[in-house]
Amino acid sequence: MTSKALITKTAQRTLDIEIDALQALKDSIDDNFERCVEAVFRCEGRLVVTGIGKSALVGQKIVATLNSTGTPALFMHAADAIHGDLGMIQSGDFVLCLSKSGETPEIRVLVPLLKNLGNPIIGMVSQADSYLGRHAHYVLLTPVNQEADPNNLAPTASTTAQIALGDALATSLLALRGFSPQDFAQFHPGGALGKQLYLRVSDLYPQNERPAVQLDDSLQRTILEMTSKRLGATAVLDESSRLRGIITDGDLRRMLERGNGFDGLQAKAIMSPNPRCISSDAMAVKALQIMRKNSITQLIVVDKQNQYLGFVHLHDLIREGLI
Repeated sequence: MTSKALITKTAQRTLDIEIDALQALKDSIDDNFERCVEAVFRCEGRLVVTGIGKSALVGQKIVATLNSTGTPALFMHAADAIHGDLGMIQSGDFVLCLSKSGETPEIRVLVPLLKNLGNPIIGMVSQADSYLGRHAHYVLLTPVNQEADPNNLAPTASTTAQIALGDALATSLLALRGFSPQDFAQFHPGGALGKQLYLRVSDLYPQNERPAVQLDDSLQRTILEMTSKRLGATAVLDESSRLRGIITDGDLRRMLERGNGFDGLQAKAIMSPNPRCISSDAMAVKALQIMRKNSITQLIVVDKQNQYLGFVHLHDLIREGLI
């Protein structure tokens, strides 16, 4: 077998095993899972997640997902717990213990200590009759019989199942809480996803120059305005300061290509009427959608009375991470 064939065969076998594990996990969702989710939802404290080895890494991911979707959570390493970190646990907290076997020495030491504290224990484990499974108040089964690596040793399918079940727990709690896009934005103010939900055009355009010329302004005046304001465009206004058009770099190039005389040329002869505009209170992601749809790099910003306010540029959206 060639190396390429071996790679393809191994990769496909890995994914087949993990797909089977996820299907088994899906089939295992039952009343026990529902009772566990409802108990955590009613919990007045936090969900403390703990584990050892690869399960500890999965636990940290689960904590991040829970916190970002409205369920207060924190991570406590099982090895550190028995050396002082048990003090992290407060009255009213639930403890989620992750362990494939449910028999590791750290878990065997930790579980009695947790029971002495009186905190409810959730065991995420592959065997219900394991030590953790027998002593947990709630059991979340990850029924994985085979790891994906050729030696059936490295945590692969089992950690995939743990991550997926953690996601199922977080999203079920999210659904019960009625967690909205606005809530998501509150917890993700610095991320691109959050910005899509709260960033508005009014947050962007004041940072830019406000190029504008009058209908009767000369070509020289128009070019100076565009180059000095560095946005590659200028608005064209009438005597009442109403928006009448836009002149872009592209309009200037097309004018030069026509090769007609430029003496006495005014802004109104170069401009494109009826420019693309956007309201100042529109979402920034809406501006991005309009730019993409029309293959343009800037929009004129107007207020509710359609008065010219300025420009929002593609660079503004790139700077904010929306692209």
